[in-house]
Formats: sequence, structure tokens, C-alpha cells
Amino acid sequence: MEHQEIDVRQRRLKTYSVYAWIFTIIVWLLVGAMRRIKIPTSFNLDFLAGLNALCNTGVAIALIAAWLYIKRGRREKQHRRSIYVAMILSAGFLLSYVGYHFTHEEVPYCGEGVLRTIYYFILFSHIVLAGISLPFILLAFIRGYLGDYKAHKRMVKWVYPVWLYVAITGPVVYLFLLSCR
Repeated sequence: MEHQEIDVRQRRLKTYSVYAWIFTIIVWLLVGAMRRIKIPTSFNLDFLAGLNALCNTGVAIALIAAWLYIKRGRREKQHRRSIYVAMILSAGFLLSYVGYHFTHEEVPYCGEGVLRTIYYFILFSHIVLAGISLPFILLAFIRGYLGDYKAHKRMVKWVYPVWLYVAITGPVVYLFLLSCR
């Protein structure tokens, strides 16, 4: 019986991992396309930029809560719920981000000197790490969801700080751009 459960878990892991990579590739293609394709709309979607920052802020808070719950031994309910909130807010961010960038031109940063250097460092690291970490966030989530806690823990040791950095730097980029309005 136990051997069958392991086989089922392994098949589910393999299937879900394939879905995670397919999803990641679709997101990468969308992000590449939204820089070139602009969809005209009669709706004012300017609010999406602020919604992006709000979602990322919520992700950061949920991730910190999840970490605190793990440290306090509250793995089952509180940690899981916090991670689900982070995943849902990340999905909301992704939809909002793609919607905004398919309908708006890039907003150039207006600052100069050292602030400009800091802004572009944060922006570049944010974009690169978001793209690179996406499949690994999904894979770590899948492992935790399926109960493979050993593999989940190994992945989260490096995925978590990257995800948290991306979640924090998103609103920071937004605040930099707000200073240009």
C-alpha cells in the first residue's frame, strides 16, 4: 500500500512539474510579447500599476508570515494558508502586470545620478530574478503541496529569499516611478 502511494505521488509530481514548466514558458513568452505588442483599450487601466505594487506588498507580507509560522512550528494551517495567500496574490499580480504592460508604454525613470543607478540595479535584478525564480517557486510549492517536505525544504532555502526579494523590490520600483509623475 505504501509503495503505491509513493508511485502516485511521483506521478503527480512529474505531471505537476510539467504543468509548472509549461506555465513558466507561457509567462516568459507573454512578458516578451508585451514589450512589443500594445492593445488599445477604451478603459483607463492606469490603476493596474498601483495594484501590481499592492499585490507584491501582500506577497511579501504573506511570505514573512509563512516564515514566522514555520519558525514557530505552525506548519499545517497557518504556514499553508500564508503560502496560499502568497500564491494567489502572485497570480493576481501576474494578471495585473500583463494587463498593464499590454496596454501601456514603458514608463521611463526620470531620476539622475546615483538614484538612477540604484533604480536600474533594482529594476534589472527584480526582472531577472522574477523570471528565473518563477518555475522554482512553482516546483517548491508543488513539493510542499504533495507532502515531499524534504525536497520542499531543500528548494525553499534558496527560492524563498529570492521570491521575497522580488516581492519587496516590485513596490520599490513602483515608488521610484511615482516620483516621476
